[in-house]
Amino acid sequence: MRIHFIGAKGIPSDSVPGAGGVERHVEQIASRLAEHGHRVSVYIRKYADYRRHTWNGVRLIRIPSFRSKNLDTITHVFLSTLHVLFQETDIIHYHGVGPSTMAWIPRLLKPRTKVICTFHSRDWFDSKWGWFAKTYLKFGEWAAVHFPHRTIVISHTLQVWCRKAWKKQTDYIPNGADLLGPQGSSELVRFGLQAGKYFLGVGRLVPNKAYEVAIEAYRHVKSDFPLVIIGESFHSTAYDHKLLDLAERDQRIRLVGYQSGLALRQLFANCYAFVHPSRAEGLSVTIIEAMAAGKVVIMSDIKENLELIDHSGIAFKTDDRQELKEAMELVLADPAMVEERGRRAREMVKKEYSWARVVDQTEKLYKDVSQ
Repeated sequence: MRIHFIGAKGIPSDSVPGAGGVERHVEQIASRLAEHGHRVSVYIRKYADYRRHTWNGVRLIRIPSFRSKNLDTITHVFLSTLHVLFQETDIIHYHGVGPSTMAWIPRLLKPRTKVICTFHSRDWFDSKWGWFAKTYLKFGEWAAVHFPHRTIVISHTLQVWCRKAWKKQTDYIPNGADLLGPQGSSELVRFGLQAGKYFLGVGRLVPNKAYEVAIEAYRHVKSDFPLVIIGESFHSTAYDHKLLDLAERDQRIRLVGYQSGLALRQLFANCYAFVHPSRAEGLSVTIIEAMAAGKVVIMSDIKENLELIDHSGIAFKTDDRQELKEAMELVLADPAMVEERGRRAREMVKKEYSWARVVDQTEKLYKDVSQ
C-alpha cells in the first residue's frame, strides 16, 4: 500500500526540536510498515531535518509551517493536506486531534483514498493553550471521530470516552516500546550520575506534565539520589523559568535538556525508578519505555496511566505533593519491591505493548478499510 502520514513534526524523533510521543509513535510504525514492503511517506516540517530525504525506507516530504505555538502544526498540516491531494496514495493517516480537523479535505476531494485518524490525547486540557486554541482542539476531538473512515485511539479510556461523548466506535491500538536490554553506563559520567542511584522523568517541559509537582515533592524527600528530568519546552515560556528556579533551590534536581540515542537509553536503563506526574495523557510512551526497561513507575492516578501498570507501578493522587513524596520514600525503602515490580512491568510490555504488535494491528486496519 501507499501510505502518507500527516501530523508529526518529523522523524526520526531524535533529530526534531520539541519531539514527543506522536513523533516516536510515527517513526516506529512508519519504518516498520516500510520494512513490510509498503511505500510509506511522512510529512515533516522544514525545521525538522534539512539533510535527509529518506529514513529507514521512509520517504520524508518537507513542507513549511508558520513557526509559532498556535500556528505551527495547523499551517503545516493544511499545506501537507493540499500536497497529498496530488499524490498517488491508498491511505492518508492523520495523527492528533488538531491535524484531524483537515481530514475532511481528502474525504471530499480524494474519495478513493481511505482516511485514518489517530486520537492520541485530549490536547485541549493542556494549560499552555489559550481559549481559541482550546476551542479548536475540542472541535478536533469531534473531527477525529467524524471525518475519517476509521479512528484509532491509543487507550481504552479514550475509546470509552468517544463512545459516550459521540456514540462512535473506534479502534484501540496502543503505543508501544521495544524491550530495553543492558546499555552500559558510559554516558552517565557527563551528567554526574551513578547507575541505579537516581530518579528519572522524561517529557516536554510544559505545565501539563506537572514536573513542578515532582520537584516540590522531592525537596522534602531525604535522599542523596538526584531527580533527573529530561526534556525541553520547544517554545520558551514562564513555565521553563519556574522549573529552573525550583531546580536552583535543590542541588539534587537536574534539568538536563533534550536527550536521545545512547544517552537516553542509558538514562532509562540505569535509573532507580521512573517518575511521571502528568495531569493528562493519551497513553504515555515514556511510561511504556520505562516499563520496557524494567523500571517501577511512580505516576499520577489519571485513568490513562492506571490502564498501563496493572500492579507494576505506584500511583499517587494527581497534583498531590505529599502522596508523591510518600511514594518516592516507599520505593527508596524497598529495593526488592522496586526490582519485582520492574520485572512485572517489563513482562507486561512484552505481552501487550510491543511495537511489532502495534504495527501488525495497524496494518490489519489498513487492509480492512481498503477492502
